[in-house]
Amino acid sequence: MVRIYALANQKGGVGKTTTAVNLSAYMAAAGRRVLLVDMDPQANATSSLQVDKNALSASIYEGLIQGKPLADVLVMTKHPGLHLVPSTPALAGAEVEMVNIMSREARLRRALAPLLDKYDYILIDPPPSLGLLTINALTAAQSVIIPIQCEYLALEGLTQLLQTIKLVRENLNPGLTIRGILLTMFDTRTNLSQQVVEQVRQYFPGRVFRAVIPRSVRLSEAPSYGEPILTYAANSAGALAYEALAREILAADEPKA
Repeated sequence: MVRIYALANQKGGVGKTTTAVNLSAYMAAAGRRVLLVDMDPQANATSSLQVDKNALSASIYEGLIQGKPLADVLVMTKHPGLHLVPSTPALAGAEVEMVNIMSREARLRRALAPLLDKYDYILIDPPPSLGLLTINALTAAQSVIIPIQCEYLALEGLTQLLQTIKLVRENLNPGLTIRGILLTMFDTRTNLSQQVVEQVRQYFPGRVFRAVIPRSVRLSEAPSYGEPILTYAANSAGALAYEALAREILAADEPKA
């Protein structure tokens, strides 16, 4: 059965897209069939997988607004088992265009329906906002992964996100759950990072992933080369952390005997 995870945080710069790209790559490397859906008009996930957003004939925009089948939109990445529904800047106007469309919050869920039996995992990377694109991602997903940076005010804004998840659960997607909270940009040199880790684990017992993603130059460099950290710097601290995260999720998702 396919598992559909949305990576959401309205706060920008928390490693959301970095997590979407690298978690997808490690899941595919572990033999899973993975689809990454770029729902962000910035199209950073698309660029991070060496797909030229300016050369695309179709993207998630055509799927959401024009009803084009996503099977005709997705592209094969150079990583076996990993496919991408790309984004382009045209998506920036989608929220306005969807306002008068019937059941606008469920456009992505309906678009993904024909693909569900073709993948083990579908990861959705919405923009850092709580607008209609993110609502579509939450409506289509089974669970949410929430990246939080290990910095001052890390929990600021999280209450608003949790309230949005609650509203989506009550009105659009009753089965929506929080898969886990991921601590990112951990700096081993500071006490503050460790304090944030302890604070988040205290606030959300049992909901925080064991894997913690470090602040890493290699992780920052990899997208400019169109590579996930798996192929850019496989032995770096960031790579080992994302590999650990993928293993943690895959192990927990395995059916119990």
